[in-house]
Amino acid sequence: MNAVPPESLALQRLYHWERSAPGRIALTQPMGGGVVRDFTWAQVAEQVRRMAAHLQAQGWEPGAKVAILSKNCAWWLMSDLAIWMAGYVSVPLYPTLAADTIRQILAHSEARACFVGKLDGWEGMKPGVPAGLPCISYPLSPPDAIKRYEGWEAICARTAPLQGTPVRPGEELATLIYTSGTTGMPKGVMHSFGNFAWALERGLRRIPMSAEDRMLSYLPLAHVVERVLVEHGWLNTGMRIWFAESLDTFTADLQRARPTIFFSVPRLWVKFQQGVHHKMPAAKLERLLSIPLVGGLVRRKILKALGLDQCRFAAGGAAPMPVALLAWYRRLGLPINEGYGMTENLAVSHLTLPGHNQEGTVGPPYEDVEARIDAQTGEIQMRSAALMLGYYKEPEQSRAAFTADGFLRTGDKGEIDAQGKLRITGRVKDLFKTSKGKYVAPAPIEDRLVMHDAVEACVVTGANLGQPLGIVMLNPEAAARAGDAAARAALEASLGQHLQAINATLDPHEQVACIVVARTAWTVDNDFITPTFKVKRNRIEEAYAAQYEAWESSGRRVIWLPA
Repeated sequence: MNAVPPESLALQRLYHWERSAPGRIALTQPMGGGVVRDFTWAQVAEQVRRMAAHLQAQGWEPGAKVAILSKNCAWWLMSDLAIWMAGYVSVPLYPTLAADTIRQILAHSEARACFVGKLDGWEGMKPGVPAGLPCISYPLSPPDAIKRYEGWEAICARTAPLQGTPVRPGEELATLIYTSGTTGMPKGVMHSFGNFAWALERGLRRIPMSAEDRMLSYLPLAHVVERVLVEHGWLNTGMRIWFAESLDTFTADLQRARPTIFFSVPRLWVKFQQGVHHKMPAAKLERLLSIPLVGGLVRRKILKALGLDQCRFAAGGAAPMPVALLAWYRRLGLPINEGYGMTENLAVSHLTLPGHNQEGTVGPPYEDVEARIDAQTGEIQMRSAALMLGYYKEPEQSRAAFTADGFLRTGDKGEIDAQGKLRITGRVKDLFKTSKGKYVAPAPIEDRLVMHDAVEACVVTGANLGQPLGIVMLNPEAAARAGDAAARAALEASLGQHLQAINATLDPHEQVACIVVARTAWTVDNDFITPTFKVKRNRIEEAYAAQYEAWESSGRRVIWLPA
């Protein structure tokens, strides 16, 4: 089950396209101002070879770690390949991380260097990059980074290409993908070259892709789905990749790329739907879709306006997709396949079967993936040849992630029906995922939230919301003071400042949308806390979950519940 043909490994795929399709356009990169730069496979390979030679010349030990801190761009993919060709291990960082998290990952991974690329918030991130760390900038890096570090093109211009076809065996470590753990401390998920090759090959059995396909790369390449689907899909098939320029140009980017394969998180699928309804009310759209001939014209017009008229395979994942949303897209003629996976299994676990309506589930497992439900906890457990090698420098956490017989403990709860389709029902542990597909560990945020002198207990929650929410219970003194209007206004201002200070220390996906203030005590008697005074999260969900979306969308920093 573990064997993968050597020719399917990442570097061998690059050499294949370098030989067989040197003149074919591989990457299309917007440079700003309407200027677009194309890279052929020959140009990609040459730049990778030059940068690999430069990295190798630094004399680091084989397997040394080299980080990539950048939004998606052509140089991101070329950096990854150059790191591998030089004999090193890549460490991608999300381009939105706070400085403290950047510093932590660079230190934990023992990164020897870092590519500092296309970034929107470089000034805030810069303190996280140690002053003595060798860094390389891209042509699209922030001006300060271009001034501070030697540039990609200057290095390539003065460095001869690495010769030959260096190979990395399938069992060798390829990358560390850092993901949040239950303590909030990022964990470095270790994956090999063979893991990627196996995952992509099994993925292609469910989603056939070819050199004729096109994809738009816009979700962070530091995220496992983009890494497998875009980077390794590109290397395996030789398809062309377009890059998005910015959020402001996203609609134009989609129109330009007209992808044939498109993956997105639920939040963006919702935004597309809202955009359509903004131009055409839902009731009117439904009427038009019901009229023969007219309905077909409307469908084509909407999909063309979205840039998805050429899309033959659409997928969603990273968080649950509402069944009503899936039905709406199916009505438009764009059925969305829902997938399930995690960083630890390279996102290759389950996917609904194309051409089948399996809404409400994430479909059956990929071929050669085993899945089961733990009888005691209801936890989804799975096993495949794409499972991580473990967490970097964390042997105990690595052992805890697997059962005695080698199944990955996903932390999710679910049910498997008679046809083998999996339905996800919740989380075994407290770690939750927002609608952006990012995990949030509530405990570290709660530790800060509870430090306000008026707060006695708190819960951070928000599975499938855009941002987490903080629900706090006031201590008796503060609750009594809140009955006075002036005192309440002062407390509200203080809580708002407290929230602002906490958010300044958090990564964007962790930042709390608002504080909801409960003045009624949580007690053992009303079942909100245990006898040992731990807040019962499931009870909080039962009591308040129906109001979460309204609270998040209110725009208010502090919301008061009735006394």
